[in-house]
Amino acid sequence: MDTQEILKKVRKIEIKARGLSNNIFAGQYHSAFKGRGMAFSEVREYQYGDDIRDIDWNVSARFHRPFVKVFEEERELTVMLMIDVSGSLDFGTQQMTKKEMVTEIAATLAFSAIQNNDKIGVIFFSDKIEKYIPPKKGRKHILFIIREMLDFQPESKKTDVKNAVEFLTGVLKRRCTAFLMSDFYVHDDFTNALTICNRKHDVVAVQVYDNRAKELPNVGLMRVRDAETGHEMYIDTSDRRLRKAHNAYWMNRQKMLDDIFNKSNVNKISIATNEDYVKSLLQLFAMRR
Repeated sequence: MDTQEILKKVRKIEIKARGLSNNIFAGQYHSAFKGRGMAFSEVREYQYGDDIRDIDWNVSARFHRPFVKVFEEERELTVMLMIDVSGSLDFGTQQMTKKEMVTEIAATLAFSAIQNNDKIGVIFFSDKIEKYIPPKKGRKHILFIIREMLDFQPESKKTDVKNAVEFLTGVLKRRCTAFLMSDFYVHDDFTNALTICNRKHDVVAVQVYDNRAKELPNVGLMRVRDAETGHEMYIDTSDRRLRKAHNAYWMNRQKMLDDIFNKSNVNKISIATNEDYVKSLLQLFAMRR
C-alpha cells in the first residue's frame, strides 16, 4: 500500500470514527469507563451528615471548627489498544476482513477516548510483542496509530494472548483500561495471566470473527489454508457431517473462551465481520454501567 493510499484510508476511517464517537458514543464511553479513583479537590466546612473520616484535622485545628476534604472522580484515563496482528486476522469472506474491522473499532474507541481527554497507547502482538506505542494524547497521535494499524507488517503470523497480557501487566505501572482485540484463535489457556492483568488494569475483550469460522457453506470441494501455519488441505463441504463437526468445534472453542473470560472477570463481546459493530459496542458500554 503506497503512502497516498494509506492517507486516504486513514482519512476515511477518521471521518467515520469521529462521527460515531461524536454522535453515538458521546457520554456512553464516559459513563462506561471510570477514572482511576477519587482525587482531592478542596476543603469546606463540615456539614451534618458528612463522613467524619473525611475531616481534615490540620485545617480544622487552624480554624477551630471542623472542615472536610472534598474529593472528585479523576476522569483522565490511560487507554491501551491491544491489537492481534497475527495471520488469521487477514481473513474475511464478508464486507471486510477481521483486520479491517478491528482497525475501525480501535479507531472509534480511540476518538471516543480523546474526547474524554484520555491518553491512548497500542500494543501490536502476534506470538510476540511486535510493537509498543506508549500512551499519548491528541488527534495527531491517533492518526499515527491508525496509519500503523493499516500498514503494519508483523514478523510472525502466530498468536500468543498470554504473552501479550503479561507484557501489559509489566509495562504500565498505573492502572489503565485495555481493549484486547483478537479473533482468539488460540489453543493455550491464558486464564491466570489475564486474571492477574485484570486485577491491575481494567481489561475488556473484543472478539472479531468471520462467519465461515462458525458455519461452512455447502459448495463442494474447497481448498483451505491455515493463515498462521501455512498448512493447506482440501475439504468436502457437501459432507453434512463435516459441516456439523466444524460448527461443533466452533461452539466448543467459544465455550472455552467464555470460561476463560468469566474466570478472569473480563467483559467480552463477539462481533462478526458482517455485523454492525456499533450495536455491539453500545451493548458493551451498557454492560459496564
